[in-house]
Amino acid sequence: MSELALLGGQPVRSEPYPRWPVFDDAEIQSITKTVLSGRWGGSPHPGPNTVEFATKFSELIGGGIAVPMINGTITMEVALRAAGIGWGDKVIVPAYTFQATAAAPMAAGAIPVIVDISPDSYCIDPIAVERAITSKTKAIIVVHIAAQMADMDAVMDIAKAHNLIVIEDAAHAHGACWRGMGSGTIGDFGSFSLHSAKIITTGEGGVLLCKDEEMAELAASIIDCGRAKDPEKVNFTMGVNYRWSELHAALGLVALERFPEQMAQRSQMADYLEECLSEIPGIRLLKRDPRLTRRSLYRYIFNIDTEHFGCNNDTFSFAMVAEGIPFDTGYPPMHRYHLFQPQLSKLAVPAAFPEFFDFDAMSFPVTETASEKESIWMSESIFRSGRQGIEDLVRGIQKLERNRDKLPQIAEDYAVQVETINQNTKMLKRGVKKA
Repeated sequence: MSELALLGGQPVRSEPYPRWPVFDDAEIQSITKTVLSGRWGGSPHPGPNTVEFATKFSELIGGGIAVPMINGTITMEVALRAAGIGWGDKVIVPAYTFQATAAAPMAAGAIPVIVDISPDSYCIDPIAVERAITSKTKAIIVVHIAAQMADMDAVMDIAKAHNLIVIEDAAHAHGACWRGMGSGTIGDFGSFSLHSAKIITTGEGGVLLCKDEEMAELAASIIDCGRAKDPEKVNFTMGVNYRWSELHAALGLVALERFPEQMAQRSQMADYLEECLSEIPGIRLLKRDPRLTRRSLYRYIFNIDTEHFGCNNDTFSFAMVAEGIPFDTGYPPMHRYHLFQPQLSKLAVPAAFPEFFDFDAMSFPVTETASEKESIWMSESIFRSGRQGIEDLVRGIQKLERNRDKLPQIAEDYAVQVETINQNTKMLKRGVKKA
């Protein structure tokens, strides 16, 4: 096949990639058992399912004290609060991540200070971190993104030199290891999401891994309305109800059993994919740091040479979706992210410190190039599709590469379509406001 699907040709793949989450009678039985027990919620905290899940999760990851809670954004807020970080303190975050990484500090009363990423890994750039540190800096949130991990050696050295708390946002990194150490166990805290899309999922939920018992007790108190969790039951906190339910934990216990086999399957197929992609002109793989001793395959990123293909990642993904291959372009840069607009809120932090939210004055060149030009994202489902699923993906890219002379025109037409949609949306919004 040489004719692109967008131009009337036959798509490379008609069969959808495997759905997620995977489930069968095991989940039904676990939920049914919990329903019949009559113990559904998280109070009194923690429930038996939650305790069992926390223990097994720590064992799977390779350390830390696990405190499950309602989602993987709250985990970061709770970590900051447990560490005593709050009003006016600065927390360094990367520009290339989901908005939650920057929103969590504001919920704790702190200022997110956005910095650029490394072009090799797309994780936070340690040099940019060091440059951003001031006397008000109290913490660094690193994000392990799309089968990569941040340079934890460099980050921990910086944190030690400046007495900073390190939180690992490991929502993409369940089971990954840096020099044999589990993601989320290297810094002071590890934050994991159990959202529906994540490779360990309970529909909704999160886990905060704490390095020491005192921080774990404080975190558990904060999420349980401030109830004391120390052995003497005297260390109350100012808390709220961020508890996890026993029904979610029941799903989680089955997910933990499935995870090792799923991880091995994804890893094997990722190696095969890279072997194939390395032979295609115009495709560049991110560098694989030898200290990243085990990868997690929630998302995967490779880059395109925009000059070779005559288009950016948006058009490339658009063309590949037409071929039956579910690609996308990942996160926008944080300062251009529609989901991160603190100025539209009445939160105290952006109102009190507006100079840290002047997004028009911000520039993150590496993030902007990755997000708006080069990076191609794919989901974990591709790695559960067997060799045929990988080979279909590769054939789709090869088809675009052979027909790259047609991509500039597709890019132009696509841009016109997007602009038309944007204009129609603006007109619709104006009409709604008038009504």
